[in-house]
Amino acid sequence: MANHNELGKLGEEAVAKMLREQGYTIIARNWHYEKYEIDIIARHEEWIVFVEVKTRTSDQWGNPEEAISKGKIKRIVEAADFYLRDNDIDSPARFDIAAVTLNGKGLDIEYIEDAFLSPIM
Repeated sequence: MANHNELGKLGEEAVAKMLREQGYTIIARNWHYEKYEIDIIARHEEWIVFVEVKTRTSDQWGNPEEAISKGKIKRIVEAADFYLRDNDIDSPARFDIAAVTLNGKGLDIEYIEDAFLSPIM
């Protein structure tokens, strides 16, 4: 079994590959702003897409996407806001979640577009 970091990298790589196959352009991976991190930043059509990837070995303790707290959402939005301002990007932004579960045959990816809205700051 892969350790936590290796499992996360495996999930992120699978999601990035899937996004590229669906016509997304990957702009950045594991982008940091202060203590915050955005797993994948991509462009798709007119959108700048911020993707949070959650990878688990099973759904025994719930679906991976359920591990994303309100606090985590707030931090993602704050980092995304900084990214957009710092790079002078005026495109609409979208927040997606990729829930990845390791199973006996490989990885299952549930991709949730527009998974959450920016909370009022």
